[in-house]
Amino acid sequence: MRKTTFLMILLGCMLLWPGMSYAAAKSKKKVQSDREYWTSQAYKMAQPVLENMAKGELQKNMLTEYSPSFDNRNRKVVFMETFGRLMAGIAPWLTLPDDDTAEGVMRKQLREWALASYKNAVDPASPDYLLWSGAGQALVDAAYIAESFLRAYDQLWLPLDEVTKQRYIKEFTGLRGVDPPYTNWFLFSSIIESFLAKSGAPYDEFRVNTACRKVEEWYVGDGWYADGPVFAFDYYTSYVFHAMYLETLQAMVDAKANTRIDYRKYYDRALKRAQKFSVILERFISPEGTFPVIGRSTPYRLAAMQPLALMAWWQTLPGELSNGQVRAALTKVMHRMYDIQDNYNSGGYLTIGFCGSQPATADW
Repeated sequence: MRKTTFLMILLGCMLLWPGMSYAAAKSKKKVQSDREYWTSQAYKMAQPVLENMAKGELQKNMLTEYSPSFDNRNRKVVFMETFGRLMAGIAPWLTLPDDDTAEGVMRKQLREWALASYKNAVDPASPDYLLWSGAGQALVDAAYIAESFLRAYDQLWLPLDEVTKQRYIKEFTGLRGVDPPYTNWFLFSSIIESFLAKSGAPYDEFRVNTACRKVEEWYVGDGWYADGPVFAFDYYTSYVFHAMYLETLQAMVDAKANTRIDYRKYYDRALKRAQKFSVILERFISPEGTFPVIGRSTPYRLAAMQPLALMAWWQTLPGELSNGQVRAALTKVMHRMYDIQDNYNSGGYLTIGFCGSQPATADW
């Protein structure tokens, strides 16, 4: 299974925090600023996906790659995975207003492609209609599409036409037929249902509240969550738990939902855990830009740092961490990971790997 575009979760968030200077360093030879480096990486990852999908040609043109141990799931799920995780990543960046800078031109183009791609994703007549049923994995990757709408509600959800919106509500609702395993998958259900609540559509209160209760039970301290009843030492606390739990709770607050759970109280408590965990993540990063490679799903690459990026974007970094400190650390990681490694295939799409092309790091 291709699980590489998920690192866009980090990229989009990091492009919005305070303190990022857009101006290049003043020297005889122009040096790319941190912000220019981040935006160029984001555009490089997004362009081949969105330009093709906006024309209904992603499934025809994408150069795909699968784990050597890929199982019997429908391989078409790769396109939903690619689109959903990409959009969840760059959505925060696309919330910025248009301007006439080089970055602004890139942002505007990506937003236009994205809106056309969203439409094709749920249009049964489009060649890029995604795999919304017949595979449990669809629940996972549809959740990232819902997350992208939550992260850029005004820019990516509200502009869609009514037919497209109703198609999304229908597809999201249909995913209730997937029985999630007793793991972080509960949050894929809750993020979809909380988005439906925020958008004013009927939602399943039980799926939201069950996820909240289970996540509370699975908290093991020091910012870490167990992925189900048994703790696993990996980065799923980063990949899924902190982001989707906080976003589920915020969406329910936004929806003014009146249930047995006090979502604001739960959110405030969960935020403190995410702040604690962000301190741990920053300390993981060495002066050389490396960090420990542990557990499952290492081809998610920089998504291991997602909570740290989210705290920066939301301007809720703990007192121990400054904006510049976090920016410098993550920029160093990106340079270490992308500057000299083979992270893209001949079609311009991300390869499977942690640092370069390493297909064997993928596991079914």
